[in-house]
Formats: sequence, structure tokens, C-alpha cells
Amino acid sequence: MQDLFRRKSLESLIRAGANSPLKRVLGKWGLTSFGIGSIIGSGIFVLTGTAAATHAGPAIMLSFVVAAIACGFAGLCYAELASMIPVAGSAYTYAYATLGELIAWIIGWDLLLEYAIGNSAVAVSWGEHLAKILEGFGIVIPHMFLAGPWHDVPGIINVPAAAICFVVSWLLVRGVKESTQANNFFVVLKLIVIVMFIVLGSFWVAPTNWVPFFPFGQRGILTGAGLVFFAYIGFDAVSTATEEAINPAKDVPFGILMSLAVCTILYIAVAAVMTGLVPYHMLNNATPMATALEVTGQHWAKALYLVGATAGLTSVLLVFSLGQTRILYTMARDGLLPRFMSRVHPKYSTPHINTWVVGAITAVGAGLFKIDILAEMCNIGTLFAFVLVCVGVLVLRARSPEAIRGFRCPGVPAVPIAGIVMCSVLIYNESYATQLRFLVWLVVGLVVYFAYSRSRSVLGTGKTIEGPDLPSH
Repeated sequence: MQDLFRRKSLESLIRAGANSPLKRVLGKWGLTSFGIGSIIGSGIFVLTGTAAATHAGPAIMLSFVVAAIACGFAGLCYAELASMIPVAGSAYTYAYATLGELIAWIIGWDLLLEYAIGNSAVAVSWGEHLAKILEGFGIVIPHMFLAGPWHDVPGIINVPAAAICFVVSWLLVRGVKESTQANNFFVVLKLIVIVMFIVLGSFWVAPTNWVPFFPFGQRGILTGAGLVFFAYIGFDAVSTATEEAINPAKDVPFGILMSLAVCTILYIAVAAVMTGLVPYHMLNNATPMATALEVTGQHWAKALYLVGATAGLTSVLLVFSLGQTRILYTMARDGLLPRFMSRVHPKYSTPHINTWVVGAITAVGAGLFKIDILAEMCNIGTLFAFVLVCVGVLVLRARSPEAIRGFRCPGVPAVPIAGIVMCSVLIYNESYATQLRFLVWLVVGLVVYFAYSRSRSVLGTGKTIEGPDLPSH
């Protein structure tokens, strides 16, 4: 039984990070930009309207507060583990060091679901915003090429959503520095758009639209929190870039917590303005912020919003794709996935093969499915990952109290336990169908682990984990 939960030592993980071929080019503000770039996306641009219209009403503001508290507890735990274990892989790597290989595999398999499905959902939203922009120029994309077979009104394939996945993969193959520069531009643009929405929209807010404040009751707040939780997914992506951080022990915790704080403030303000501009039941569409802006009569503002939102969603795609490729890279380096997934491009120093694999998988999801199904699956996977990260902090505090920590989570054990409880409550409030799909995904993952990964893992074969699987030149 002990062999089933074999663990890596902290020392071996640190050596693996120190010998990484990935370029260390990201400072604390670059990591913060990555965090904001991945957090602000479909959750605020699309799902806020859906959650308000169908679950929470104006109380969606409180749903954001609940989701932020859950993410805050998890974020503090992420920050401590990231400062201790400067290796790409996020919660997967942390679980390997604290809970053993089997749990690490489960969480890694879970993170693949989070990032792949999350990226597909964002790509669907990107396609919807692009279609709105093109309509302004008199260009109408036929519905059959804007929806997949599992949409409410079926089509053939969502071409724009699938295409952007491949464009982002190409950019990531070119290098992290280049991707960061593009991401910084997109982040600035979407922050301008969001601030514009808050400032401009506040002049047209009608407080009567906030009455009744709890149209779906108090349970609606938790249900809404479970859906808008998708809006916060992304701060954990900062930890996946640990091996590319200049000073990971300090910069990664800063990037995680700063990006989470900035986005929480913006989200609550956006929710207040959006539900104050129009009755909440009018927001159940693909571009709710644009719908809210229509009451202002400022058509230029709506056009600017659509452009900024599309650019902002592009930055989310960049960071989510980066996060998934680095998790694949680390799992392959550990032998749990085929070794070719950890090969690094001889010129660009990026895991190019798995980047293209990620692009293809997310393109399939984006081309075929609608956003709400994708978002719910992404949420439950992320919440499960957060639970295990909080558990990991408790385990390492007991097992390795003397280990160097660049950042210490305050209030241990209360904060990690609170994170476990809140994330578990949100998982419980997910729909039965979502819980069942997630369970099936985990069962498939266990089959893959015992049939393939366990016998080929680094710990199982006794091979070193200090070096990557470099390509032949």
C-alpha cells in the first residue's frame, strides 16, 4: 500500500526546477499580468449575465464575493506551495510532494480537464464576440459555422473558436517572452474596457433594477457562485509558469495574490453596474455587457467593448494554454505521460509538441460544444484541485515544518480548512450531470494510470527526474 502512494522528495523537485531548460524571463509584474490575463475572460464577459439571469439576480454581486473568498483561501495555499516548490505543474507537482504519486496523477488528470475545457469555453466566447464585431461591418458568419452539434440550435462546427486555438498554439511555440508581450498588450486593453464599462455605466444605473435583490433566494447566491467561479479560474495558472519565473519564491506568490485581488474588485463593480443598467433577466445571452451598454445609447462604447473583450479573451487563451502545456510537460518528464510530450524545441525552448496537441484538443472542444457545459466541467475540476492544494499545505506543515518557505500561508490550519470546506460546498452545489461527468473523467484517469502510467513513472522505474527529455539536434 505504501508503494501506491510513493512520493517525490522536495529536494528532487527543487533540483528538477533548477535544471529546467525553460527560460526564466517572468518577473512579479509579468506574472501578475499573466494572472489577470487568465482570470478576466469569459467568466466576466459572458457567464456573469447567465448567472444573474438564471440563478442569482442582482445578488450576483454576493456570488462573486463568495467565490472570491473560496479562491482567496486556496490562493494563499497556492502561494505557500509555489514558494516552496519552484517547479512547473501547479497543484500536480504539489500533490506529488505531499500526497503521493496516485493523488498527483488524479490531480494532474483533473487539471488537464480544467485547462482544456476552460480554454475551449473561452474560445467559444471569443468566437461569439468576433461574430458581433464582424456584424458591425456587415459580415455575417452562417450559423452552421458558429455552432457545434451540441448547441441549443445545432450547427456543424464553430470555426472561429477552433481557429483561435491553433493561432494561440503557434504563438506559444514561438516563446514565452513573445507570448508575454502579446498578453501584456491584451491585458491593458481589456482593463481599459472594463474600467470604461464601470465608469460610463455608473451614470445610467437605475437602483430599481436591483429590486428584488434575491429573486432566487439565498441558495441562488451559492448556485451563482458555483457558475461565476469560472471567472476566477486562472490565478493558479501563475504557478504553472514557476520554472520561467526569475525569482519564483517571491514573484509567484505576489503574482497569484495580486492578480486575484485586482480581479475581485473589478468583478464586484462590473456585476453591480451590469445589473443596475438593465433588469437581470435580460442578461442571459452571449454578450451581456454589450446588452447592458445599449441602454446608454453610446454605440461607440459598445463597439469598443466588443473589441476589448475579444482581445481580453485572447489573453485568457494564451495563459490557459501555457498552463496546460506546462502541466503536460511536467507529467511527461515524470514518466506519467509519453516522453515526447516533454520535448523542448531546440530554437524556441518551448514544449512545442504538447503545445500543438493542446491546440488540437481545445479546438475540438471549442468547435463542438456550447459554453455553459464547458464552464461547469471546468469549475468542478478546478474546485477539486483547490481542495487538494489546501490539503497539501496541511500535510507539508506537519511533515516538513523546517522546509524553507518564501511565503507562509497565514492562519494555518484554519485557512486551509476553510478553503477545503468552501470549495467542497461549491462542488456539492454543482448539477448532478456535471458531478457525474466529472466522476466518469476520474474513473477513466485511474484506468490510464494503472494500465500505463504507473509502470512507466520516474519513481516506478528509478530513473532520475533532474533533466528534461531534450530533442535530438
